[in-house]
Amino acid sequence: MPDTAVAVQPLLQMRGITKRFPGCTALKRVDFSVEKGEVHALVGENGAGKSTLMKVLTGMPREEGEILLEGKSVAITDCREAQRLGISLVPQEMSLAPALSVAENVYMGRLPSRRLSCLVDFRALSENAKRLTAQLGFGYDVRAKLGDLSLANQQLVAIAKALTANPKIIVMDEPTSALTQREVERLFEVIRSLKAQGISVIYISHVLEEVFRIADRITVLRDGEHIGTVKTTESNKLEIIQMMVGRKLETLFPKVAADVGEPVLEVRNLSVKGRLHDVNLAVRRGEIVGIAGLLGSGRSELLRAIFGGDLKTSGEVFVDGRKVEVKCPADGIRHGISLVPEDRKEQGLHLAMNVRENICMVRSFRGKLGRFGFSNVAREETVSRRYVERLGIRLASLKQPVGSLSGGNQQKAVLGKWLTVQPKVLLLDEPTRGIDVGAKAAIHALMSELAGQGMGIVMASSELPEILGMSDRILVMSKGRLVGEVARAEATQERLMALMTGGGADDVAG
Repeated sequence: MPDTAVAVQPLLQMRGITKRFPGCTALKRVDFSVEKGEVHALVGENGAGKSTLMKVLTGMPREEGEILLEGKSVAITDCREAQRLGISLVPQEMSLAPALSVAENVYMGRLPSRRLSCLVDFRALSENAKRLTAQLGFGYDVRAKLGDLSLANQQLVAIAKALTANPKIIVMDEPTSALTQREVERLFEVIRSLKAQGISVIYISHVLEEVFRIADRITVLRDGEHIGTVKTTESNKLEIIQMMVGRKLETLFPKVAADVGEPVLEVRNLSVKGRLHDVNLAVRRGEIVGIAGLLGSGRSELLRAIFGGDLKTSGEVFVDGRKVEVKCPADGIRHGISLVPEDRKEQGLHLAMNVRENICMVRSFRGKLGRFGFSNVAREETVSRRYVERLGIRLASLKQPVGSLSGGNQQKAVLGKWLTVQPKVLLLDEPTRGIDVGAKAAIHALMSELAGQGMGIVMASSELPEILGMSDRILVMSKGRLVGEVARAEATQERLMALMTGGGADDVAG
């Protein structure tokens, strides 16, 4: 008799999951499954439903659908029940206590107590934490204060905390958003180790290069619907992008050659104590200049110093060939310089304020939309609606809190805020970090459009494909200094990495 294949039961099955919020359906009969010991990537644009699906998995009520674990239907009412069943979440914004020790963070809520006492057994706590963190290659004293560690090591602590519940499944939401490339490699080693132990990982990320390196399968959501699940080895990045956005993107980097004019910005011998050392650069009208460098190289510090956000100890700034004094951001704005900061939530937006107020904030501050300190709401609505339409910001109303928008739409709102003052020079610090591919392509297209109109643009980014795809020239920083300049036609990732890591461009052929 022929052999009969036995179907392997998935570890997790989510069937027909539907979740509604007032005014919208966030999930529409979504199916999702995970095998034992599998790394399963969950991708989609901002607002696609990824986080909502994981919230349902960890206890959020739903209108329809069923969750099965090892073939048995389970009722998950909250995070504690999810953990009891073997499902742990490592959120993007880690729920850790920086003032406590590593060990206390790892066993938060599960602190061992002394026999016949309610007092914490700190000796057992340290021994248990040391044993657990050693599995992840954590080489620090578990008694050290968490806040003294790098973000990468804090990420390992968050994973160790999840492991205390003996999970079968760990959900990692954008785990590499604040990590360097070296730290990403370390995290991948940890994920492979978890997989070897039979632990499944649900990996949520916008970085498709990482997804294709670490995941076994990829599930794509779009507008709250399950679009498809593919094996990583049988797909490619362009196919996944098309599934995510619902259309073909001709390119993620729609760079259009612009007529380059006279220098609009010049920086001479700019220094910031302990951060920048004698930096010189020039940006011409219609030119996009990329700033590449490792974390801590001085990219963000350079942009802030030009804008007036960081106090320079020496150096000169020229706009349109005229020397200008930039001692604070108000000076930068007055002289035609705008900065889109690295952290849109902390530095770019007031999340509790509405979209209109955020977009018009700088222009109102300059007295362009009101008189005697009072805003003109009608004029603000006209201006903000113009930039919402121009940038394609998806929203229900100009009156909704900007914090309720997706990441990509928040980033567009930050751009809109600075474009309202019509700058001559636009400084962009990580302009597409943490947003989906559709929003990235839209922002890249806007950069080309603005350059075509004669604006000078300086873009600092940790994503080398973005630097290579959008820059006319690339300046490389290391330890607070400019260490090289590479023309677009001669730029490769290898050449840039050689400069970024202390080698010379000549160390890499081609």
